[in-house]
Amino acid sequence: MKLDILVFAVHPDDAELGCSGTILKHIALGKKVGIVDFTRGELGTRGSAELRDEEAANSAKILGLHARENLRLKDGFFKNDEEHQLELIKMLRKYQPEIVFSNALQDRHPDHGRAGDLANDACFLSGLPKIKTELDGKMQEAWRPRLNFQYIQDHYIRPDIIVDITPYIETKIASIKAFKTQFFNPEHQEQETYISSPEFFESVIGRAREFGKSIGATYGEGFTSRKLLGVDNLFDLR
Repeated sequence: MKLDILVFAVHPDDAELGCSGTILKHIALGKKVGIVDFTRGELGTRGSAELRDEEAANSAKILGLHARENLRLKDGFFKNDEEHQLELIKMLRKYQPEIVFSNALQDRHPDHGRAGDLANDACFLSGLPKIKTELDGKMQEAWRPRLNFQYIQDHYIRPDIIVDITPYIETKIASIKAFKTQFFNPEHQEQETYISSPEFFESVIGRAREFGKSIGATYGEGFTSRKLLGVDNLFDLR
């Protein structure tokens, strides 16, 4: 299945935190969107890989995704090397997205920046015909997305573009809360972590308000781009 947008996320729940409003908005516009999680988040203090699998599936239903799969790379120890780049290239050539979203290039969690660089390199390499890949017994054709955006995670990074997600904020929140073991949930009693505090959840909403305010909206999601962005009509811009 060809997707319009493919979201790369090193941990299940990264996409929900960083760009689920934008996912919802474009699905409502008739676009096909999928997520490829790199790891099962098995090093997380709370929950387990099996529970994260269930939570990711529940979130996918809330978002209305057209596809979601997990590469089962090693949480915390994957590398930006040929072996891992080829795994991502196979996904890019399988889904042939026009736009890719991926992790922030610098962040509090070291996996995020490494995953952002891995996705960026794979997007370029996927367009080279001399790199041969095979999936399900069939040779794949080269494919390079038109755009690769990085969603903004824990660290504040000045965005290059902001998407108005105001109509979708409640469903965004629901998709995040699908990860019951990870975020603030009085019914789930485990060791408290940085992201399980009520303050962290409030900061996610606060960030969305901050980005929304910047473009005259109530809620927004911000993205960075290594590529300069162009527009045909200046009146399309806010």
